[in-house]
Amino acid sequence: MFEQEKQLIVSTAQELVKKGYLMATGGNISLRLPGNKSFAVTPSNVDYMTMTSDQICILDFDLKQLEGDLPPSVEAGMHCGIYITRQDVSAIVHTHQVYASALTLIKKPIPALFDEQARFLGRQVDIIPYGPSGTGMLKKTVAKHVKNKNNAFMMQNHGALIFGHDMERAIHNVEILEKCSLAYLLALCTEEKVSKIPLAIREIAFNKLKKDQKKIIDGEISTSGE
Repeated sequence: MFEQEKQLIVSTAQELVKKGYLMATGGNISLRLPGNKSFAVTPSNVDYMTMTSDQICILDFDLKQLEGDLPPSVEAGMHCGIYITRQDVSAIVHTHQVYASALTLIKKPIPALFDEQARFLGRQVDIIPYGPSGTGMLKKTVAKHVKNKNNAFMMQNHGALIFGHDMERAIHNVEILEKCSLAYLLALCTEEKVSKIPLAIREIAFNKLKKDQKKIIDGEISTSGE
């Protein structure tokens, strides 16, 4: 079942590897499935460039594995917690992308630097406090912090967490985050004051994002991933 969704996860993973956002087996990707009772997620410790759709795991929201012979990603619980907390999210990409990961090491959240960032990622890209990978502690910490409706986060000493109402939007948000991360790091290196977009513009852009999220929850925007 869900062959189209499984293949979408594989093709997305391989696209992100080619663009340098995923490496080897690091990170993970998931997709909320039609019916809103389960989600598909990448398996644990499988190279993305050799991954096949039949290796993708399907779990319900109690983390019972419904399909797939391989164990799911150790972060499956974190993905599950996000889907339960955020009904507007239908695609999750967790990367170890370099520039965003660098900011997690110095615990520097990204303020609203660009209009596009506020429109699609949120008010700012927050740092989620450290939690060991694959633990209930990390799942609870992430679920708590993602309630603010932002679509991108950085996990301390770990990597990035990016959401979308479908997979295409999630991929775009990965790229926006890396642009912002690199620009912010370079700006910080100058030791000059980093300018931000005006607060009023940030709020206008963020309110557009919140309106989209409401439309998604109300079923006015498709989450098919097509």
